[in-house]
Amino acid sequence: FASYYGDHMVLQKEPAGAVVWGYGEPGAAVTVALAGDGGLIVMKKTAPVKGPSGTWTTVLDPMGQGGPYTLTARQGSENVTLRDIYFGDVWLCSGQSNMAMTVLQIANASQELAAAARYPYVRVFAAAPSRSDVELEDLERIDLPWSIPTAENLGHGNFTYFSAVCWLLGRYLYEALRYPVGLVEAAWGGTPIEAWSSRRALRACGLPEDTGRLAAEAPASGLALCFCTPFSPAFSSSVSPHRHLSGPQTPSVLWNAMIHPLLNMTLRGVAWYQGEANAFLHTDQYNCTFPALIADWRRAFHAGSAGQTEPLLPFGFVQLSTYRRQDPADSFARLRWHQTADLGVVPNARMPGTFMAVAMDLCDERSPYGRRVPGGGGEGAAMKLSDTNPTSLLFLGSIHPRDKQNVAHRLHLGARAVAYGEKDLVFQGPYPTGAVLEVTRGLLNVTYSQELVYRRRDTRAFEVCCSSQPSPCGWLPAPVVAVQSRTVTLALAGCGTLVLGLRYAWAEWPCEYESCALYNTRGLPAPPFL
Repeated sequence: FASYYGDHMVLQKEPAGAVVWGYGEPGAAVTVALAGDGGLIVMKKTAPVKGPSGTWTTVLDPMGQGGPYTLTARQGSENVTLRDIYFGDVWLCSGQSNMAMTVLQIANASQELAAAARYPYVRVFAAAPSRSDVELEDLERIDLPWSIPTAENLGHGNFTYFSAVCWLLGRYLYEALRYPVGLVEAAWGGTPIEAWSSRRALRACGLPEDTGRLAAEAPASGLALCFCTPFSPAFSSSVSPHRHLSGPQTPSVLWNAMIHPLLNMTLRGVAWYQGEANAFLHTDQYNCTFPALIADWRRAFHAGSAGQTEPLLPFGFVQLSTYRRQDPADSFARLRWHQTADLGVVPNARMPGTFMAVAMDLCDERSPYGRRVPGGGGEGAAMKLSDTNPTSLLFLGSIHPRDKQNVAHRLHLGARAVAYGEKDLVFQGPYPTGAVLEVTRGLLNVTYSQELVYRRRDTRAFEVCCSSQPSPCGWLPAPVVAVQSRTVTLALAGCGTLVLGLRYAWAEWPCEYESCALYNTRGLPAPPFL
């Protein structure tokens, strides 16, 4: 069997058929048998071993949820049997360090780890960080083979395995679905979206796809692109002032080594938490690179699974949280906006079948993960800031908030609504549907899609652009005068009759923990907009 099939695994249940593949002697045939607990054979498939690669592939008939089953591949007198296999839903979790952050590192870690034993039907698998200049057929290394969750394998170490966002999402989905869930983690800290994108996807956005020498726009603060453990020597060398992308930041190298090998897997959905690195690299291309990655992954997973993974594979993602409290830069705000393809809310026409967890109100200034540490080396080292610019030390904050429970809770609501079609489930915060200007009174009434809860009187939450020349915009605070059930009234002091733009929560650190200005009655925050 290929590397990511093993004892304890979860295979995708009906309506799709699970794809199974492996290796054999070219020219021979492999017989695959699925048997129930008592050894009764439920299904048999025969597949030829193809040419030079020596691989065989078969699609199992769609199976209902449950188990346990055994799966045997036989060729001549040799056979391999995998045991304790269940059918359920398989979710792939990918991204950078906030996805790689383990259950050991989050708030209430000890309780979360102790609870692991209560979820034996949420199975976990983690691919090891690896990169390649060419598309690989199988994974080179595995950090965690298919396993029943334990405190040990969920909290193996900092930024290793198992992903807290992935685990909690799977656990919350299991609580809602009550059948097995398989979680596959493929994440690597400090990596930009370009590394996870195929050359085809990069071409679609007009980005250079040559490996290696891609000079990034140097971020003003001199902040390097690497946010967490230097897993490899290439990591520290990648923080050279010349900013050539190297190592795991090279275009397509993680697509090649960590995603392409998984394409034959039948999936139910994808969860993605990435973007911090792109707040400092190709930020304003993200409104192309992100939708392009989603479309490309969907096409590739659909084709790779012989049409079993649905063409509009549900794709959930976390909108960027916070980093530095005092930072005047708006790269995080721009990237949050680009994560929605500049439409503010998903799913939308450019991003169908997607769902988003807003996380800008889950800041965590005291998180030990993500501050500068003298020396900065070693496992789980804090951010590697480039040493050229001492001002980078002034921004204490953390790019790795520990509240991953709320992140996963918001994400699982989106999954239930978008992936599972739960009707009448509120899964996103309130979003503006219109605005009316009362010129004589100098007021702007903004209408929202949902009942509003006004948590915090914040003078800078809303800002208006009212300079006579449209660029650059002089943004002025527009204080909230009143909040009715679905309307916010803003004062446009000194704006005259000309309002060219309105934005909300447009800052790297827009509010304190769980206290942005606007939420709905379910406690979901209003997303930022421009």
